[in-house]
Amino acid sequence: MSELVKVEEDGAVAIVTLDHPPVNALSAQLLEELEAEYDRLDRSDEIRAIVVRGAGEKAFVAGADITEFPAMREQIEEAAETGSARGIQKLGARMDAGRTPVIAAIHGYCLGGGLELAMACDLRIAAEDAQLGQPEIKLGLIPGGGGTQRLPRLIGHGRALLLNLSGDPISGTQAAEWGLVERAVPRAELLDAALELARTLSERSPFAMGVVKQLAAETRDIPLAQGLRAEAQAFMRILGSEDGAEGVTAFLEKRKPQFTGR
Repeated sequence: MSELVKVEEDGAVAIVTLDHPPVNALSAQLLEELEAEYDRLDRSDEIRAIVVRGAGEKAFVAGADITEFPAMREQIEEAAETGSARGIQKLGARMDAGRTPVIAAIHGYCLGGGLELAMACDLRIAAEDAQLGQPEIKLGLIPGGGGTQRLPRLIGHGRALLLNLSGDPISGTQAAEWGLVERAVPRAELLDAALELARTLSERSPFAMGVVKQLAAETRDIPLAQGLRAEAQAFMRILGSEDGAEGVTAFLEKRKPQFTGR
């Protein structure tokens, strides 16, 4: 039973709430619980999309749990495999490999490990007044859960360096302008906007969405010709699937498809 991660199901959409007061810091326990819940939901035939949000008014996630850092310093080698930074990386890799899309609904502070978690999600919607950044440099540290790797892939080399070197945050509105989040909305509309998108995704083929996610993760750093070849092979695989047959048949019969994820 999870203590820090709460899950509600709304039809085919799961709402995952990170509940670690006061600012939902990413402790090792929270990360373990979140990975376990994602694994369970991704294996479910009933859940087709996931929304991740932070509990309370202050933060999506304000960062890693810094109270764990002194112990990590005493066991550097072990912490490299079990600490919060590695935990965020492992969770991100699991989410990259999963077929169920994850939407981060970001309000308040989304800093350090919180932004790294959000970047590991497939899509991000932020409140206009949210604060997103990588402030580790202000502690004499650097990001460890993907901030130097995922951030430039999303917003470009220069802007990523600006956030990582200055440690200063940007607003949800600016994050949308930079491409760090897909949309910025008034705070009061945040959950509704995330759920609207999640419900749209829940109507799509789980099998096809999983392949799209796989292509996005595996081909973004390879030459275009190789990526196009991988896409063509994936297209034929999807065309031969049950969902592919159902989608084409439903279109020809002018009805809504009933996808099974196979």
